[in-house]
Amino acid sequence: MSRRRADGGVEEDRPWEGVDISRLSQASPWRTFRWYSGQRHYSGTYWSATVRDHVIYESRLELARLLFADFDPSVRHIVAQPFLLKARVQGKVRKHIPDGCGSFGGTG
Repeated sequence: MSRRRADGGVEEDRPWEGVDISRLSQASPWRTFRWYSGQRHYSGTYWSATVRDHVIYESRLELARLLFADFDPSVRHIVAQPFLLKARVQGKVRKHIPDGCGSFGGTG
């Protein structure tokens, strides 16, 4: 797992078991999205009441998940594209950037 810090630096190739979930809440989006005429996906920014800031998304499905997370009272923080996963599958390195994640906490 690799994550981009708020200062732009990158922490690379950490084993998933050693990742502190609280550090993911401080991650910057792994990539930025692009807007251009004729694009096939629906990118934008969503104002999240949970984080009191904009959260980026790259599809309508991702936007729908943001809305659900933002209205869920157990969600304490939302992070867009917080990390890059790498795995070796059949001898090839595969990479994936999840859309986003929310952290959950008690209701206190």
